[in-house]
Amino acid sequence: MSPSTTRQITLVRRPTGIPLADDFALVEVPRPVPGPGEILVRMRVGSCDPAIRGFLDDRPSYLPPVAIGAPINGMSLGEVVESHNPDWPVGTLLRTFAVWSEYYVVGADALGIEKVDQAPGVPLQHYMGALGPVGLTAWVGLFEIGKAKAGETVLVSAAAGATGSTVVQLAKAAGCRVIGLAGGPAKAQMVRDLGADIAIDYKAEPDLDAAIRKAAPEGIDVYFDNVGGETLDAVLPLMRLHGRIAVCGMIAQYNDADNPHGNRNLWQLVVNRLTMRGFITYDHPEVLGEAQAVLDRLFAEGKLKPLENVRSGLEKLPEAFIELMSGKTTGKTLVLI
Repeated sequence: MSPSTTRQITLVRRPTGIPLADDFALVEVPRPVPGPGEILVRMRVGSCDPAIRGFLDDRPSYLPPVAIGAPINGMSLGEVVESHNPDWPVGTLLRTFAVWSEYYVVGADALGIEKVDQAPGVPLQHYMGALGPVGLTAWVGLFEIGKAKAGETVLVSAAAGATGSTVVQLAKAAGCRVIGLAGGPAKAQMVRDLGADIAIDYKAEPDLDAAIRKAAPEGIDVYFDNVGGETLDAVLPLMRLHGRIAVCGMIAQYNDADNPHGNRNLWQLVVNRLTMRGFITYDHPEVLGEAQAVLDRLFAEGKLKPLENVRSGLEKLPEAFIELMSGKTTGKTLVLI
């Protein structure tokens, strides 16, 4: 690759169900040139997130779908290598919503753009995981949306995943009783090791409703929902009066968005006067400074352990994403570029 070009991952065709390697292509294109006020960034860490699956379908989401032949969108941690903006000098580390490309151009108004202050000895990839967007999402959902307080019971789905594993630790550090749902005995044990009071292997439970009811006989105060579908249906009748449901994602239907699960228990919102709210982390900029400070402190105190699976090389992004969407991963899926 010459200095005048960059490699990127593009969308060849729209996936049906779980994405396949042939849905993506590794291409070499001219390196972008920053215009007035813009900055050129070299990607250092690429993030694989379930939400990306929604951008690959030709349907409305909270962001426009990726066009055929265009690079995949996703969160990136990168380093400024050329700048036409004095607020973003060369050498600055930043996080932003960008594209799967070794080099990309953004403006100061890019979605989620923020400077990263890497502490000595802390691996850079942590700032894309528990000390970055993952941790911020967990904090916002648990405390800003879920209003979790010490002594309350918190239920977390996909508790061995990137966000879920962070929620488990934040809730325990805040003095909550924590129940985690995970698929398989190894993932359930991992959730226990992170501090959950109870971990339920939902794949081993013929009656998930009964298993959760046994774990939380007095009900659930806060449900941090990463999966939606049948799990949300099972949880709704188990919520306590004035319980809160933070809807972070619905991975159960991302691979089959044309056939969403029909929820039968929404009447429980009325019965127990529940609050159920979806959220996007960067809609809450006013609390992100506080959230980041808490994440950094808990990490320094050894109370927040980033759970990650890491690969190296831009070309590994599709493979890592496919494994994530196949349910084979634990923790945050990241690729070092």
